[in-house]
Amino acid sequence: MDTRKAVSTRIQQLCAEHGYNINSLARWAGVPPTTVKSILYGNSRNPGVVTVKLICDGLGISLYDFFDSPLFKSAEPEDSE
Repeated sequence: MDTRKAVSTRIQQLCAEHGYNINSLARWAGVPPTTVKSILYGNSRNPGVVTVKLICDGLGISLYDFFDSPLFKSAEPEDSE
């Protein structure tokens, strides 16, 4: 699994745990719903760390908690495009 897919999957997992949908996550994170959708649907080629941090803040977790998942332990190496 590539990193973009792992980030998307992790956000979906955390939304399910917290009972958030895309719009409620966006509201709590202070980012536009289109930004969250872009990440979740794979349209964002490089979701920035600040955006991921805002999403973490909206979920009430740290970046460490976000990335502390088996999804990221098995992520494939990135191609430098």
